[in-house]
This record gives sequence, structure tokens and C-alpha cells, in this order.
Amino acid sequence: MEAMSDAIGPGDLVLCVNAAPNHVTGRPVPLQAGETYRVLAVMEFACPCGRSDALLDVGVDFAWCQSRFRLLPKPKMEARPRRVSAPREKERVR
Repeated sequence: MEAMSDAIGPGDLVLCVNAAPNHVTGRPVPLQAGETYRVLAVMEFACPCGRSDALLDVGVDFAWCQSRFRLLPKPKMEARPRRVSAPREKERVR
């Protein structure tokens, strides 16, 4: 089984599943459970709680333990037919 930090990268969407108080300082966190966040950076640093091998920067406050998040699947591309509009040729009248 690969670590989550290997599967996740900048630009990925993650779901916050744990908005409990900060498990190191005990202070409340500004994250909302059930909200999705876009990962700005993955810092390969073991969290002091011992539950993860990386911290995620999601643009809220500083960096958060990756155990607070679940990686969302990437959206699949849908092939949609595109309408192509070509300029109409005008007939010159003299």
C-alpha cells in the first residue's frame, strides 16, 4: 500500500473528514468537515501526531496533517461534440 503523500500532489482535490481541534496544540482549526480543498503543496514531513508522513497546504492557515483529508478521485473527461463556427463567405456585388 502506498502512502497518501505519494498519491497526492499539488492541484488535487481533497475532502476534509476531520475538523477536530489541532492535535498538537489543541486549538480549534478553521477547516470545515465535508468541505473540499485544493492542495497547494505537499510537505514531506512527519506530522508530530505520528499518523501521517506529510503535511498538506490547502491555503487555509498553514499546513495540516494529511490524516484530516481523503483524496477525491479525479474527474473523468467527457467527450462532447463541439460546434465549429466557420466564418460565412460574403459574395461581392459590383
